[in-house]
Amino acid sequence: MIEARGLTKTFRDKKRGEIHAVEDVSFTCQPGQIYGLLGANGAGKTTTLRLLATLLQPTRGTATVANLSVIDQAAEVRAQVGFLAASTALYGRLTARETLTYFGRLNGLPRTEIARRTQKLADDLDMHAFLDRRVDTFSTGMKQKTSIARTLIHDPAVIIFDEPTLGLDVMASRTILRFVRDCRARGKTVIYSTHIMSEVEKLCDTIGIIHGGRLMAEGTLAELQARFGEREMEEIFVKIVGEREAA
Repeated sequence: MIEARGLTKTFRDKKRGEIHAVEDVSFTCQPGQIYGLLGANGAGKTTTLRLLATLLQPTRGTATVANLSVIDQAAEVRAQVGFLAASTALYGRLTARETLTYFGRLNGLPRTEIARRTQKLADDLDMHAFLDRRVDTFSTGMKQKTSIARTLIHDPAVIIFDEPTLGLDVMASRTILRFVRDCRARGKTVIYSTHIMSEVEKLCDTIGIIHGGRLMAEGTLAELQARFGEREMEEIFVKIVGEREAA
């Protein structure tokens, strides 16, 4: 389980002073559940995810991941988490298979387990056609599938996806969305961050809308529809953000 309690992250800038990237964010995500973190660019989504993955330390507040503290047990948390960051690059001179082998060994997996996991991930993500090609020959979709596979090579209990379909065509996006659903079906705890409204409607059990670093609303799609009197997620989002901007 993931539980965030009052997560806050403040940065200092010489020109702008204090920047409150995340302010007092609290939520939970259970195993077998997808929690959608929905927000525009710069809303605080990626900073929140980096706090959960222990890539950043909170200014205030805390979080637990698989009953481990992100502050006091950061190394143990990282062993339980697969974090797909939007900005993570791949080494172009390795093949996809070599990339997965490298990251499997980094996570301490024996070669037999790496081979088994590579086969399973290649099946799930439709990677067999390019598994033994060099990464620098890949399309954007091939690179993203390889990034997801290397993130999950150690079969983590908690998976964090940051904009996993950004820039992908329809077929690659469908493959990745199907894979995310499969993760939920296998009992994984999934955080799914995006600004694509239709993906949130299709995937997420619980939706958190973040804006200006604050969690503005939270609930199931049906709960948010009833609360804000709108059917489409886009209209709900615009209404929430508009109220915030007016305030």
